[in-house]
Amino acid sequence: MPASNTDIAKVFDEIADLLEIQGENAFRIRAYRNAARSIEGLGESAGEILDKGEDLTELPGIGKDLAAKTREIVDTGTCAALEELRRQLPPTISTLLHIPGLGPKRVQALYRGLDISTPEQLYAAARDGDIRQLEGFGDKTEALILQALDRRAETEKRFELAVAARQAEPLRTYLAKTTGVKQVVIAGSYRRARETVGDLDIVVTAKHGEAVMDRLCDYPEVARVVSKGDTRSTVILSSGLQVDVRAVPAISFGAALYYFTGSKAHNIATRRIAQRQGLKINEYGVFRGVRRVAGNTEKSVFRTIGLPYIAPELRENRGEIEAARAGKLPKLVTLENLQGDLHVNVPDDMSALSELVKAARRYGLHYVAATLPARVAKTSLDSRRHMIERLNKSLRGFVLLTGIEAVVREDGDLSVPDALLDDFDVVIATLNDALNLPRAKQTQRLLRAVANPRVRMLAHPAGRRLNGQTGYEVDVPRVIRGAREHGCILELNAQPDRLDLPDVYCRLAKDEGVLVAINSDAHGSSEFDYLRYGVGQARRGWLEQKDVANARSLKDLRTLLKRTF
Repeated sequence: MPASNTDIAKVFDEIADLLEIQGENAFRIRAYRNAARSIEGLGESAGEILDKGEDLTELPGIGKDLAAKTREIVDTGTCAALEELRRQLPPTISTLLHIPGLGPKRVQALYRGLDISTPEQLYAAARDGDIRQLEGFGDKTEALILQALDRRAETEKRFELAVAARQAEPLRTYLAKTTGVKQVVIAGSYRRARETVGDLDIVVTAKHGEAVMDRLCDYPEVARVVSKGDTRSTVILSSGLQVDVRAVPAISFGAALYYFTGSKAHNIATRRIAQRQGLKINEYGVFRGVRRVAGNTEKSVFRTIGLPYIAPELRENRGEIEAARAGKLPKLVTLENLQGDLHVNVPDDMSALSELVKAARRYGLHYVAATLPARVAKTSLDSRRHMIERLNKSLRGFVLLTGIEAVVREDGDLSVPDALLDDFDVVIATLNDALNLPRAKQTQRLLRAVANPRVRMLAHPAGRRLNGQTGYEVDVPRVIRGAREHGCILELNAQPDRLDLPDVYCRLAKDEGVLVAINSDAHGSSEFDYLRYGVGQARRGWLEQKDVANARSLKDLRTLLKRTF
């Protein structure tokens, strides 16, 4: 059987992992990562595309070399490049990169010093006190590894939202092509834009539910059929993600979508409201006795129990019902509201920068802060700034702002001299090291950073990672209040493994009057797509257009960025 899209993506991701351990070029590694995402997100199998004679190089991130490797994987299930890397390193060693505190150099040290190449071996070594004996490790690192491995065991069954999307969207497209299907909507935590997803709940309206279930079970990515019925089936995809599909009549579609979208706490709260009115809500409709009185649309469900429509992202029982009753629901920010992106990493050549601009315009953006890392040499900074200036002269209706990531030292000072910072439109303070400081000291460090009048934005303020890597311990509410005092913008970093600020802190920032910037932190043209996950997180945090710095026009943004020293 030809390799599936998921199989191809796994091969490319493993190649990237092994190259990273070997310390290969970062752009080469990222090329494989981008290719994996591109292939996994296809609406049809790569094998079918190739069989039709279509050119894979037309896909984003796929050049001639990667297209040839895709053909090789489709035919054989692997490729020579991966097999060669596997001969050089154990194939399981790449899993260690996802353990907090373990970068490529430490993985190399563990393998060479203790012959560790699996998480199980790592756990045993940490438990027995062997890791602390290695140079560059210690008691604290060993304890953090043990904690991370314990957390990993608890959360490994959940998928980051972007990872789930790469499975969900092609399946949605596939099911929508079933004869007789009218609507296909993915409900559950996916529709609520939660950071991680345990499984997928898909609601379908169709003339014949059996046809939907037959087509579902024939989907190439299905690894196992758990159950199959005329109107409901459960399957496990090759990625391990569970999918529940329910076919309902159009008259019940709104009720089913509502029933399978809200959190348990939200649904219990609305059912109680209904019960007090002599009504009953279930997946088939809203009933008074045996008579269905609503259910064809979600709005009809809300209207029948006396509430206005509540957006899916708010359905967590965190005050949305009370706000709905009081007529105080927020008008949530949308992807279309975004005017720009204030954190985009600048490549080191003009053609790649031009491609970034083209991609940003395709996403409807009018400006981008082309952000330079402070760690590069000043000559390189000057070169890239001049490259940005040259490109700006040729642009119409789009502007590249200049940005710099200034690393916050342990004492709260910045790693970049003030005179250099003054040359940039956007100065972003970021923590790159000393992440294990005590909570009080880390908090003071960030408070000093946001108090710096040259800092216009604090990157990923809560320091969290969704992939199990340890962030930093910090009193986020205090940092938010510090940002309010000094007029500092807080970033909502939309990278799938961050989505930082968390939703609860987005809402606190809103309440405190602190602006949030929804940024892609893009390293390539395909990563502007991450903005939609950032917007989902912002909506969960009750943010409106007025609460988002980069939902402003360029003119208004420039006013916002003006600094007084």
